[in-house]
Amino acid sequence: MRTHLIRLFARCAVCAAICTAVLLAGCGPAAPWRQESFVFGTRVELLIAGVPEAQARAAGNRVLAEFDRLHRTYHAWQPSELSALNAAIAAGQYHDVSPELAAFIRETQAIAAASDYLFDPGIGRLIALWGFQTDEIVPHLPDDSAVKTLLMQRPSIADLHVDGQRVTSRNTAVALDFGGYLKGVALDRAAVILRQAGIHDALINIGGNVMALGTKNGTPWRVGIQHPRPAQVGGGVLASLELRDGEAIGTSGDYHRYFEVGGRRYCHLLDPRTGRPADGTQAVTVLIAPDAAAGMRSDALSKPLFIAGKDWLRQAQKLGVATALKVGADGSVSATPAMRARLKMEAPGPTSEPTAAHANPQ
Repeated sequence: MRTHLIRLFARCAVCAAICTAVLLAGCGPAAPWRQESFVFGTRVELLIAGVPEAQARAAGNRVLAEFDRLHRTYHAWQPSELSALNAAIAAGQYHDVSPELAAFIRETQAIAAASDYLFDPGIGRLIALWGFQTDEIVPHLPDDSAVKTLLMQRPSIADLHVDGQRVTSRNTAVALDFGGYLKGVALDRAAVILRQAGIHDALINIGGNVMALGTKNGTPWRVGIQHPRPAQVGGGVLASLELRDGEAIGTSGDYHRYFEVGGRRYCHLLDPRTGRPADGTQAVTVLIAPDAAAGMRSDALSKPLFIAGKDWLRQAQKLGVATALKVGADGSVSATPAMRARLKMEAPGPTSEPTAAHANPQ
């Protein structure tokens, strides 16, 4: 079957919209209650249907409070529990962490190993060297010798040893950055909070990482897939799909955080094997079936598929990702059969539907 031409787009260079856009049908009397905020360096949106506004607002406030706690506790370059651990690792010291952080390390170690370490949160120092651990990206290439020196130290989350809550590292070059993982964790936390509050119909959108609960007043929640190079096609949603209860969708793209030098684009998604930004892909979108970690997996598993480039399908099969789409560096598009079966083609061109934009996806 011929692969449909499906592309994704960034809404603006600064805000770098992710490929997933929430498509809302109308705003009649039964329109979902909406709450927006800015957490994880990105726009967060909650849509809650089927309950009184007071109940929706109370639950939404609890969700946003948890998002803020996760963001502050595990910030990679501002004072946080995570930055304290990184400082101890750099000093060659052990560090006692919270049970939650210990669990995060174990979980990401397992994902890293399964992905052949294409997903590796232990390369935080490389990310900083390329200038991506900052709110404002300055176009500047790092010193090549500095990259090579750090790469020779082979920092990896595999170097960490977790004994109860005590973390030690055999490699002082390791620094953790959970930017490609934490938004997905937050989706799963939000789903738990909402269900405990008696809310079963909602859409949670963290900068385009989206999870659906139930339906929108009986109608499935629907998201759109857009182009990473909007100027080439005039923008607009080219395809959409309906999300089922508990499903999550996430994207990694070279248009989220990047800079250009000499006409070449350098994105924040680094290949741990080379210490350089991956350049074989424009975007990868994955759709994850419902389970307790669907949100986390939708965030983390798009990264190794993106970095794998031409080998993305092997990575998808290895990681159990059946529903995925890739836009290659040359703009070519391919999708797994399961993804093609879910897509509905849309007419190209601009759309008035709100999109999910964020400034700091990692």
